[in-house]
Amino acid sequence: MGRRYGLRGPWVLRGVDLDLAPRTLVRVVGANGTGKSTLLRLLAGTQAPTEGRITGRPRTAYVPERFPAALPFTALGYLVHLGRVHGLTSAEASAGALHWLERFGAAGHARTPMAELSKGTSQKVAVAQALLARPDLLVLDEAWTGLDAGARGELDRAVAERVAEGATVVFVDHDPRRLSGSAGLAYRLEGLTLTPAGSPPGGPGPGVRIEARGEAPALVPAGLPGTPVVDRDAEDPRLLRLTTTAAHSDDVLHALLTARPPWHITGVRPLAVPVPGQSAGGGARVGAAPDAVATPPRVPPPSSPAPVSSPTAPAVPGRVPAPGPPSHPSSARRGSGPPVRVTAALTRYHAGLLVRSQRWLAPALLYAAVLAVGVRPGQPVLDSLGYAAAALLPAAAWLARLCVTQEPHAARTVVASAAGPSRAHAAALSAALGSSLALGATACVVTLLISEPAGNDRTTLVPLLPAALAGLLAVACCALTGTAVGALCSRPVLRRRGWSLMVTLLGVLLALVGKGSPAREAVTWLVSGSATGTVRVPLLPLGGAVAVVAAAGALTSWLARVRA
Repeated sequence: MGRRYGLRGPWVLRGVDLDLAPRTLVRVVGANGTGKSTLLRLLAGTQAPTEGRITGRPRTAYVPERFPAALPFTALGYLVHLGRVHGLTSAEASAGALHWLERFGAAGHARTPMAELSKGTSQKVAVAQALLARPDLLVLDEAWTGLDAGARGELDRAVAERVAEGATVVFVDHDPRRLSGSAGLAYRLEGLTLTPAGSPPGGPGPGVRIEARGEAPALVPAGLPGTPVVDRDAEDPRLLRLTTTAAHSDDVLHALLTARPPWHITGVRPLAVPVPGQSAGGGARVGAAPDAVATPPRVPPPSSPAPVSSPTAPAVPGRVPAPGPPSHPSSARRGSGPPVRVTAALTRYHAGLLVRSQRWLAPALLYAAVLAVGVRPGQPVLDSLGYAAAALLPAAAWLARLCVTQEPHAARTVVASAAGPSRAHAAALSAALGSSLALGATACVVTLLISEPAGNDRTTLVPLLPAALAGLLAVACCALTGTAVGALCSRPVLRRRGWSLMVTLLGVLLALVGKGSPAREAVTWLVSGSATGTVRVPLLPLGGAVAVVAAAGALTSWLARVRA
């Protein structure tokens, strides 16, 4: 695959050919400006390659290089929204969010507005949103930056846990020693493409000692990865101590947990010095490793050995299992929940952004002001309904522009990685349309209450229920058309704010007066009906408006994927 920005822009990546297997930890290195972040965004699915393709992407989570704190949610509220986007239920998302905030030492900030969080705490929230869904592909773009030492060590452990559970983790970090003893693959970005890189500085990194208890007869599984040193306890022959390098520790754990009968892991302890006689990628037999010394290891151990048990095996008697995130079903694709649930979660998220940021106030107040001028008590009901519908069109276009541009870029990439850029963009338009319909329906109710159910001559009575139906459908036509105009006049079609505003105004004007516009036809049917005292329900214009907004939504959602 290859990637460049713009039709004639220089290539950032080209000729990249990569196959990522499950249970793999991959480090990407390279000088600044070589395209590491672009590669990670392509892997996370927030951008599409200019040439070539990416296939088989599993359920994905992404931590961008710079995560914004200026979101109108609390830390817990944001994480619950993202958990639902990943397909979790609200209860699962809330439990997982609290679990990860506690692990990273940020549980006290769960109810704190994100705008009040420090940079380090905001980064903990960014990491937590990626881990709570237990993704099959985890992409980390300098995710350790801004974290304190304890949180960095916790993220190291969380990465090892994801790999041990079968996930693929791809990361970039400015510290060349980061996970140096664990990375199974390393690639260097240079000359627009990837080349295999040698082991990072630090050699094989620290060793790992694993304590496991088996059922009688406790036979050691054959062919353990890395040929670890095995010491059997003299007093309890069912207890083993295995010493291996960090690079092989996840595979050894997996082999023990999936053996039949399975072994119970009673302790995992990182050792402070490299295991002699074995490289990170080799398979030579290792000698006994010394015990941990006073110098703190690169990955700080927990205060006490954290027992890890097989999901299908009973817990070891007398030991308390380590706390973990709530279990939930895994899926092989992004947006792992039912499509309706994920789409509803995305729409709810964008609606929450709009409401909590209070950006909806400006178009709503403008719409109310226009109605106050043009809709007076005692006026003919159809005339007033037509005016209310026409005035909604610019407000709907404004709301659509707000919804597709209100997210900070980094937050938008996180959502796009979880659900796909096209689905996220379509959900933003759905939130805008829902807001416009709610605004228009409120205006219709008020108009019906204060208007006179008569024609322009004030003598011909107009049936109120058909008039209400016609007015609501006309409002829907204008809301749909306005949403289409807003979608076509903002990101990703037009990215410059000045051009976007001017084109939006022109689009609104054409939608109101242009021949063949569904909004114009619906309003005209109401106004002409008021002159004759008859009600014409604008079903045909409504069908045209639905077709227009569907086409605009499909086009802009596709562009959101290819032009991100």
